[in-house]
This record gives sequence, structure tokens and C-alpha cells, in this order.
Amino acid sequence: MAVLFGSSRDHGNTETLTKLALEGMQYTSFYLKNYKVNPIDDLRHTKSGFVKVDDDYDELMREVIHHEILIFATPVYWYGMSGVIKKFIDRFSQSLRDESLNFKDKMGRKKAFVITVGGDNPRIKALPLIQQFQYIFDFSGTEFAGYLIGKANAPHEIQSDSRSISDAMEFRKVLQKHTE
Repeated sequence: MAVLFGSSRDHGNTETLTKLALEGMQYTSFYLKNYKVNPIDDLRHTKSGFVKVDDDYDELMREVIHHEILIFATPVYWYGMSGVIKKFIDRFSQSLRDESLNFKDKMGRKKAFVITVGGDNPRIKALPLIQQFQYIFDFSGTEFAGYLIGKANAPHEIQSDSRSISDAMEFRKVLQKHTE
């Protein structure tokens, strides 16, 4: 299981809720803010395809793609996913053209989950973010197996939200069924 942390904050509410939901489970963490992932020129419809980019994306994707379960953990930033995780996902276009990666076939054998935390009525206002991930997973053939939405804004606020904590425990049960 791979967790793609998309926050720009260390030890933020999304990370805290994710770690709580995964307590006792084995997973590999990828803190996307610690990787250099550059934007690219969109050349997917050209004969030559994408130009090689000098960053960490290719190596990162080759590590991530080996995991059967992917968890995308992102705070709700301005009613959408964080820029850190969006930039990573935007590069999927490049992965689609990389014949050595066999991206769509490999993604089609994966299960994905989303964990997100926001402060402004997130159980309603984060639903478009969840839907966006659903479309991304549909396109890549990835099974969207579930999501968790927490409510918090200020640092460490998630720890005092009993509903988020309870939801994380239920999420863990669902996730455990997918890892058996």
C-alpha cells in the first residue's frame, strides 16, 4: 500500500487523520512536497510525445506503480485537491505515453482511496474533489474503493473532531477488507 501525501504542511490534519486510519497497517509513505515534480509541456498528441524532464517524477512513479493499493491524501485547498498532488496527477498524461511503464494496464489492477480534510463544511464541499478523483480513477481503470473526509482547519484540530476520528476507524475496517 502506498500513501501519496499531498499536503504542503508537515504533520498537518490530513496526515494525522491518514495515519490514524492506517494505524497498525503496513504502508509506504510518499510525501510529494519532498519530490521535485515539474510541470510539463503537453505533447501527448504529438508524434514524438513528451520531452524528458529533469525531475523526480519518473523514479517516483516507478516506485508508486508497484503498490496494489494507492491512497491519495490531500487537504482541501480552495475546494479542490492541493497543487502538490494535482501536479503529480497531471503527469499521468506523460505516464500514459511511456511504453516501458505500461501505466494504464498497471493502474487498471489497482484500488485507490482518497483521504481529505477541510475546514469549510468539507463533508459537502469536498464532494467535488472526491468526484474529480472518481473521474481520474475511471479514466485510468483504477477501482475507486472508498474515501474519508475529515473536518479541521487549524493545526492539530482534527484530533478533537470525534466524528472524523470515528469515521477513520470505520475507514480502517473497509481498507483492511481490501488488503486481506
